[in-house]
Amino acid sequence: MSEAAASWHGRSAAEVTAELGVEPASGLAATEAESRLRSTGLNLLPEGRRLRWPRLLLRQFTDFMILVLIGAAVLAGMTGDMEDVVVILAIVLLNGVVGFIQEARAERAIEALRRLAAPHALVRRDGRVLKIRGQDLVPGDMVLLEAGAVVPGDLRLLEEADLAIQEAALTGESVAVSKDA
Repeated sequence: MSEAAASWHGRSAAEVTAELGVEPASGLAATEAESRLRSTGLNLLPEGRRLRWPRLLLRQFTDFMILVLIGAAVLAGMTGDMEDVVVILAIVLLNGVVGFIQEARAERAIEALRRLAAPHALVRRDGRVLKIRGQDLVPGDMVLLEAGAVVPGDLRLLEEADLAIQEAALTGESVAVSKDA
């Protein structure tokens, strides 16, 4: 991520719109939006390769420190210290189960976020308000949010009036969070 992109929130609206080459009153030109869509791609969460559960479970035991512990268990077994072998293997198994559960939950959370993605967005382009697919948003689009709307992407607010966003899908908080430009 460029330094500029990392600091959109700390810059004035005029600086942000100037850098993105967009006039807030009219929005992007349709031809510019098409060009940006070709260069940036669709506004979608990237889909990685889904791991099947046996591979996901096996992956929990390939970390360097886990392999060191397994080696320690083997050495303890060779010296006849079965109590240490049992304790070390119990720790390794517990770690594997907890890691497997956490990764499985993370996979489900990412899939839920994909399903929650806004199917449509209201944008200002060529001076008109259009309803477009959320996946067709590009950097510089002037997105208009209405009460009850799903936020269709990562946005930099230029202006707002008593805006509160429900972030439960991301944070688990059940109370809407106030936002300001």
